[in-house]
Amino acid sequence: MGFFVKVKNSLSARASGLARKIKVATYPISRSSRQIRKFKDKYLGKRCFIIGNGPSLRPEDLDKLKGEYCFAANRVYKIFDRTDWRPTFFCSEDYKTLEACVDEINALPCKHKFISAACHWDMGITIKGAKYFLLKYDDIENIPPSFSREPDKFISWGNTVTYTSIQLAVYMGFKEIYLLGVDHSFSVYQNMKGEVIRDENAKDYFCEDYNKDRDNLFVPTPERSELAYMAAQAFANSSDVKIYNATRGGKLEVFPRIDFDSIF
Repeated sequence: MGFFVKVKNSLSARASGLARKIKVATYPISRSSRQIRKFKDKYLGKRCFIIGNGPSLRPEDLDKLKGEYCFAANRVYKIFDRTDWRPTFFCSEDYKTLEACVDEINALPCKHKFISAACHWDMGITIKGAKYFLLKYDDIENIPPSFSREPDKFISWGNTVTYTSIQLAVYMGFKEIYLLGVDHSFSVYQNMKGEVIRDENAKDYFCEDYNKDRDNLFVPTPERSELAYMAAQAFANSSDVKIYNATRGGKLEVFPRIDFDSIF
């Protein structure tokens, strides 16, 4: 009996794997790809803000962004009780974070939600009205990932949803991109060797209860994220796109710094 169960499970796994390969191969002609394609150069020449959820993020700064085009991610809704600001675009690609707050994400007053297709295909996470993007993982370690100019076909993974947002923003035609609240530091993180490091003096997010389920989440790897930021800056250097870090403090020094208040 055990033999037949093993055979059945093996065949089921193969069928599932084949189905996923077909989804990946046909993604460029899928409904999700067509939905993302509609955003190509839609905001050509405009500026946008990409909001990180770091401890430096202030509600009063977000209030200044009302009326601006803004990308936000994951559990940004936890700051909504302190600001009238709401994002234009929402992004998420971390299934462990996403599956714990599906109801909250579905309730977000944000028209455009971009979600990793893998969260939907592999984990069964469904977000109402989502545009599902295909993440591409580069196999070469210790060098910057590729920078996708065609998010309707794939988005390059960079170990941070901020990198995903940057690629989408460029595709949409934004020429000035400002990062805010991207502190690039964590109290618990791992290096490229997988060694876990603790910094008891560091704060992770803008509120204490942001990641009470931290033990169930992925451990961030800032070194890998920094490689992705380097890829974004390299793209900016070779194009007419400008990326600025308007974060108040933090450890991200890849992009040129700009004082947030001076933007206005």
